[in-house]
Amino acid sequence: MTLNPRKRAGTSLAALIAAMALAVGLAACGDDSDGGPLTVYSGREEEYAAPVFDLYEQETGNEVEVRYGDSAELSATILEEGDNSPADVFFSQDAGALGALEREDRLSELSEETLVKVDDRFRSADGRWVGTSGRARVIAYDSRELSVSDLPASVFGLTDREWQGRVGWAPTNASFQAFVTAMRLTKGEEATRRWLEQMEANGVESFGGNSEIRDAIAAGELDVGLINHYYVAQAQEEEGAGYPVEVYFPKRGDVGALINVAGAGVLSSSDQQGKAEDLVAFLLSTKAQRYFANETKEYPLIDAVAADPRVVPLNQIQHPRIDLSNLDDLQGTLVVLRESGAL
Repeated sequence: MTLNPRKRAGTSLAALIAAMALAVGLAACGDDSDGGPLTVYSGREEEYAAPVFDLYEQETGNEVEVRYGDSAELSATILEEGDNSPADVFFSQDAGALGALEREDRLSELSEETLVKVDDRFRSADGRWVGTSGRARVIAYDSRELSVSDLPASVFGLTDREWQGRVGWAPTNASFQAFVTAMRLTKGEEATRRWLEQMEANGVESFGGNSEIRDAIAAGELDVGLINHYYVAQAQEEEGAGYPVEVYFPKRGDVGALINVAGAGVLSSSDQQGKAEDLVAFLLSTKAQRYFANETKEYPLIDAVAADPRVVPLNQIQHPRIDLSNLDDLQGTLVVLRESGAL
């Protein structure tokens, strides 16, 4: 039987359109390399995050558009946006904000290849986020007036009368609030509230941030302060030998030696899953990890890169072993801080 030429042409055209549609669909599912710029919500300050994103763009040719803000606020924004969030990657200042997204199933599971680069202490137990650099809480002290033997074994010892009016903290600082959240997890609500109240009664001095505490110690205006380790390492590099501030790590898993991480995850709503994970993997590359070690003085989290020689090696810190994803109850911490008079 001979087919009608007109009918045969129509059939061929329909088949061609169907094949083209299938090809486009397969391309969209299998390769997101041409999906446009990656959108990153960054809780890390632009000063520290932008150089890493610049390295990524130079290395890969992929463009990154970044929205900067507070980690907790960006996490809340992503939850509010839901599946309509434009974010592909969330780069958080702390693990708690990532844990909040993980709990609501807003993060995709990362590949084993990415996850195994980092010790399981510093990544999601469910594989939904990974730490990219570490920071330790420390007791910073004036080395002209004090030695390690003068310092208490625990941050709880700072409520003793001998430390009255000699201690500084930054209760509005996100790292301090994560530290208090960790105290609530390890010691309980009442013990944390009592410590905060006793610190207030002992005349603790409040500052706006870690660097202000460090500088007050260096100026001889304060004896000790609760800050992150890298603020001192940065000043030691800038000021050279003789800088009068040193750091002390409480022992035996004391919360005063908490190690928290900046970290990243891929949004489950992203339509560029592959490229988004490439960016997360880049944050764990040798080049990016050297940037964190050399420029910010944070702890690199891959074995191939060593920490700055000014900081105590990560494996020598007797930090508390907790699931960092559980540092997500910021609202509960804020309530305790306000009720205790710290805020």
